[in-house]
Amino acid sequence: MIVDCHVNVFDADQTLPLFHSLTPTSRPGAMGLAADADTLFAAMKDVDKAIIFSLRYKDAIGVDGDDEVTARAVAKYPEKFIGFAAMDPRRPDYMDLLVHAIEDLHLKGVKFGPIYNGVSLLDPRLEPVYEYLQKKNIPLTMHMGTTFGANAPINYGRPLDVDTIAARYPDLKMVMAHMGHPWYEECIVVARKHPNVYCEVSALCYRPWQYYNILVCAQEYLITKRNKIFWGTDFPWATVQESIDGLLNVNDHIEGTRLPRVTQDTMDAILHSNPLEHWWHGGYPG
Repeated sequence: MIVDCHVNVFDADQTLPLFHSLTPTSRPGAMGLAADADTLFAAMKDVDKAIIFSLRYKDAIGVDGDDEVTARAVAKYPEKFIGFAAMDPRRPDYMDLLVHAIEDLHLKGVKFGPIYNGVSLLDPRLEPVYEYLQKKNIPLTMHMGTTFGANAPINYGRPLDVDTIAARYPDLKMVMAHMGHPWYEECIVVARKHPNVYCEVSALCYRPWQYYNILVCAQEYLITKRNKIFWGTDFPWATVQESIDGLLNVNDHIEGTRLPRVTQDTMDAILHSNPLEHWWHGGYPG
């Protein structure tokens, strides 16, 4: 089984000029800019399930999404997609939108980007969010790591704040996206410490030297043995095939050296990891 735990969905009219000016330089190599439901379904043909979410990152990267586009995609392709809600705590109606997304639209998790919304994980506005998610058995995926966004406070992308929140809310399942790059060591030690904290490797395949070091570090801290790391693409920023190839070929560029290898067990465990067994207490309720 292959589950893509990190897929972005948005319609063309939800992308702004800022998105089209910034995104082509956001990664090495070319990427597509479409991420509507039909595009996602075609792109995800080789995975069993995909966790999808819209982005409310209007002022940071120029995507002004909403939960309805996610819910419509799930309704159109229910066997393929699992929907998460987007959240922007700066909005006065953020809790109403969250409750609507979970209780009316029946989305199964939440995605939040502190660096994109300019709101720290330690901000008091997030306390009712954490309490609600913990009570409802809803996982929280967080963008952890830097970004290309023009209006994004980089310090909010560091993973260490997850340590504080995970201790305060031990029943809240938290997922650090992108292994907290470039602060991957912080991500790894936080995931190792807390039973309720996980991480995932989306959008790392196109930085192979960093990706290699991340996985070796994760092996050395033994979190690769504990169902802590999950696989994803961050589509449209990366495709399924390049994300699979990036993982399975991560040792290629150290061939002929005595550097440590990422083991086949590690690669297999990540590629065939199943968040549906771990991110909800008692397993995926869908």
